[in-house]
Amino acid sequence: MSDDLRNVVIIGSGPAGLTAALYTARANLQPLVIEGLQPGGQLTITTMVENWPGHRDGVMGPQLMTDMRAQAEHFGTEFLSGLVERVDFSSRPFTLTLDGGRVIRARTVVVATGASAKLLGLPSEMQLMGRGVSTCATCDGFFFRNRPVAIVGGGDTALEEAIYLSKLASHVTVIHRRDTLRASKIMQDKALANPKISFRWNTAVDEILADERGDVNSARLRNLQTGEIDVLAVDGVFVAIGHTPNTGLFKGVLDMDEGGYLVTTGTRTNIPGVFAAGDVQDQVYRQAITSAGTGCMAAMDAERWLELGDAEFHHSEPPASVVVATLQA
Repeated sequence: MSDDLRNVVIIGSGPAGLTAALYTARANLQPLVIEGLQPGGQLTITTMVENWPGHRDGVMGPQLMTDMRAQAEHFGTEFLSGLVERVDFSSRPFTLTLDGGRVIRARTVVVATGASAKLLGLPSEMQLMGRGVSTCATCDGFFFRNRPVAIVGGGDTALEEAIYLSKLASHVTVIHRRDTLRASKIMQDKALANPKISFRWNTAVDEILADERGDVNSARLRNLQTGEIDVLAVDGVFVAIGHTPNTGLFKGVLDMDEGGYLVTTGTRTNIPGVFAAGDVQDQVYRQAITSAGTGCMAAMDAERWLELGDAEFHHSEPPASVVVATLQA
């Protein structure tokens, strides 16, 4: 149907998707956002966000996403609940089929489906998320100044976060299922030499425990060799066992790296007219603000692509606003 042909369809409604929606809406492109499994993205399961510019005293994650959604909607963004089950990027306009069977056609698509942190699978993890359980030391480490914390994992990410947390927390205990680390030697050397970091080898977290207020106060640990159980008193548990990009829908369609992250040039994918933003193509920074930045970039790229067409877009100069910003830097 003609009313289902859209200039821009944005898949995902986290900071990247909502920023792309804001920019394309203000460009009068009437974007459609398909909200996905977790409307608002990972920030909806956090509590206080203190590193979002403009909020001196912080802002609650769900409130921030509510405000971003309302701003995008104010400028004309349409939102649609549901999941995209199938995409066809082999011809234009592109075709997206939703879980209810509805078919949407799009001149351009912004993929902002994000990534999901791998969790331990414990009953308490989601209950205590934002109350002492975290998957992002950079986001939440500030709340644990001079307090003991644990970090679960043994790769580069776990040790990077342990080193970062050691600058804030009173002590960091790294809990690892094996007796050797998977991290690079340079990261191992730094962590092992840090007096504020200790290690619990061959150990798994059986459960994360909370006090009467519902805040984390300890972790129940199990030695995988002896079966011995003990309790480690900590105020925070950081899970750092990796992330999974939400790209299953695009396998065999969009180029990905070995980890499943979309490969982009800027925000361009290998399919002209399909752009990607946020954690779905960023395995380094994984911050709300960087996701929002790439959402802006994807929106501007989509706008230019619609205006110029593929051939001219790839050989065109950056938009005037980008040139001016560069000259003023």
